Amino acid sequence: MKGRTGGERGKTMRQLVLCDEEVASAEDFDRAEVIPLHEEAEEPRPARGMRRAGGLLVACGLALLPWLYVLATGLPATATAAHWPVAWVGLDALEALGLIATGLLAARGDRRHALAAAATATLLVVDAWFDTTTAAPGGDFATAVAMALGAELPLAALCGRLALRALSRHA
Repeated sequence: MKGRTGGERGKTMRQLVLCDEEVASAEDFDRAEVIPLHEEAEEPRPARGMRRAGGLLVACGLALLPWLYVLATGLPATATAAHWPVAWVGLDALEALGLIATGLLAARGDRRHALAAAATATLLVVDAWFDTTTAAPGGDFATAVAMALGAELPLAALCGRLALRALSRHA
């Protein structure tokens, strides 16, 4: 909002849109030419740095594909983690922070809620995935599935919907 006076803050620009029929039927517009207020513009070409970053990310993603085979064939079936509680508490703390940030930003009408929502949705899906794939058979697995289906995945869907709505609204 730099460079605006206090009275201009919060004002929005409105566009007048008239159909061809409305213009043709108007008395004062007998010989009026219809000029569109805005035309559908082509997507601007990304800046060179953005194209380079995109190419680098695609290359890194492709480089990970052979690594998936190495992991799938080389990792042991079981493992012991020295900091198992720290890993899970840290993940759930990040989820809580993401949910709180998304909620506060969305309640304030701040467009940045889309970023928090997308990150939080990702964390929730990852949590559901690792909960169900690392759970012991029986009661632990049933609890993990119940948490995934009853809390983590529905919250992830809500966050994903918030992020997508914000992106489509401002595109």
